[in-house]
Amino acid sequence: MKYKILEKPECEKAYELVEEALRKRATIILFACCRVEYEGRALSQLNWGERIILIKPDGSFLIHQDKKVEPVNWQPPKSRTRCYLKGDRLMLESHRRTPKELLSVEVRHIQFINYANVEDYEELEQAGYEKDMSDMIMKRPHIIEEGFTPKTREYAVEHGFIDILGKDSDGNLMILELKARKAGVNAVKQLKRYLQDMENTDNAYLKECKVQKKKIRGLLVAPSIMDDALELSEEEGIEFVSVEPPRELKRDKKITLDAF
Repeated sequence: MKYKILEKPECEKAYELVEEALRKRATIILFACCRVEYEGRALSQLNWGERIILIKPDGSFLIHQDKKVEPVNWQPPKSRTRCYLKGDRLMLESHRRTPKELLSVEVRHIQFINYANVEDYEELEQAGYEKDMSDMIMKRPHIIEEGFTPKTREYAVEHGFIDILGKDSDGNLMILELKARKAGVNAVKQLKRYLQDMENTDNAYLKECKVQKKKIRGLLVAPSIMDDALELSEEEGIEFVSVEPPRELKRDKKITLDAF
């Protein structure tokens, strides 16, 4: 990894380092006192304070305070960064073309600035999310109940998308709402809205899959459920099924003779 670091540089030296880093498409980190203005879909202003400024080669521009996970201001990839000097201040600007947005940072009292040419070609692998639960249920529908037949995923209704739509062994319609973490009251309310959407609609899908509208069952599927959510689900006639999301990453899978 090639990198450069300057401690407590004058703004002119910092400007030269940023220009060099932008030419080399390097990742830039500044810890400095700055003031921030944003103009675009809205307007915002952040007065002087010590912050971390992170500029990535893909155009991402992030400003972090000493609290919270999310940046306080940011611009997405494909934004264009430029820098210039204004008196004794270093000015950084991030321009986004569509929609038009401008993030302007006035910098003073730089503690340190560095850039590095980072090499990282790996993609993040994830497990234990709703998508993984959905994949698992589609392959092994019996974990919901014997006789359950899933028909479709991400089915659009007025208030969102039903995670899995299917039918039970008696031909009743089943609406599954999946949560990879402990389910709360909001999950119950969300599922209730989906049930109302299906009950209030002469749905073409029901005709296509020839499911008689005898009964529409709502199932909240999650590892566990909060007490108040369980109480509400029982009041609304919503069923709860405890299912743990799979936790296995692809890289953990080993090829054995069972695969042949």
